[in-house]
Amino acid sequence: MKTLTVYRLGRVEYEDGLQLMKLFGETRRQGLCGDVLLLLEHPPVLTLGRAAKRFNIVASDESLAAEGVETFETDRGGDVTYHGPGQLVGYPIFLLPEGRQDVRRYVRDVEQCVIRTLAEYGVTSGTIPKWPGVWIGQEDSPDARKIGAIGVHLARWLTSHGFALNINTHLPHFNLIVPCGIREAGVTSLQKELGRSVPMAEVEEKIARHFADVFELQRVEPAPPTRTVSVTLVRGKGADARVLLLRRRPERGGFWQIVTGRLEPGEQPRDAAARELFEETGLRTDVVDLEYRHAFAVGSVVPPRLVEENGFAARCTAEFEVRLGDEHDAYEWVDVPTALARLPFRGLREGVQRAIRVLAE
Repeated sequence: MKTLTVYRLGRVEYEDGLQLMKLFGETRRQGLCGDVLLLLEHPPVLTLGRAAKRFNIVASDESLAAEGVETFETDRGGDVTYHGPGQLVGYPIFLLPEGRQDVRRYVRDVEQCVIRTLAEYGVTSGTIPKWPGVWIGQEDSPDARKIGAIGVHLARWLTSHGFALNINTHLPHFNLIVPCGIREAGVTSLQKELGRSVPMAEVEEKIARHFADVFELQRVEPAPPTRTVSVTLVRGKGADARVLLLRRRPERGGFWQIVTGRLEPGEQPRDAAARELFEETGLRTDVVDLEYRHAFAVGSVVPPRLVEENGFAARCTAEFEVRLGDEHDAYEWVDVPTALARLPFRGLREGVQRAIRVLAE
């Protein structure tokens, strides 16, 4: 029996999620791993599939910015959809065997995994032929409502993208768009249907089990991710705020980053952040927990190395003199736009933006 490795990643920035799909796709294509299911949550984002029409985004750019919602064009099928916290997103990276090389069957199988999961909560759902996704209610019913979106991409029978199941999703964000271009029906969530919040980890386990059953795969446990911390060190405020960037030595990649490092065995993230800050800059000070935890893949290697990172911030005076550690060969104090342009991962950029907001309070 072929294998299925399920990665439960928590928050993943959408841009970093695209990179994860790409790297795991290459890994699967080369036969370096079995089938993979990535389970995660995205920050608020609108994604436009190949058939998307821009007029189905009904909110203005100013309204989207005020709500903290980004927009991305993707290569999946379908129109515009919304991803956000409380929504379970699943990216199956499957190399379909000869007996399953049928696009319609693959979509039906993904839908069936969602339908079976909802049934475990006593929620009856199904499909409506003229509309994509998983629905509660009948096609001709005025209260038909969508609970799960399906948008897939296949290239030489390698799958990517997948499904988005509303668990504890902030449903008012769907008012920013015409979901999947369907004006005749609404959206719902498992929380709304049950009248209570539902633990995400519980749903993840159920849907992972159904993917293994429906696709006849044997689940295997993934290797644990590398745990790291990042620290945005800031001096000055407002327009004068400057962020410290460190350049890794050429043999370590040669790119610019904020303070980063791994947790040592038994170490807590806050302690690791303070230690890394001292080792890489010579500064001993308290760090501020940004309450930001995200996952991403390091670099462009195959197979990908997964990282789970906690973000922190710290402030120093203008007189502080940086003392570089062994990992870096140069440093610069740069304004925020320059820092955001140089950092290689969307999650690091998000950490900088959060740090500027928190330290300004």
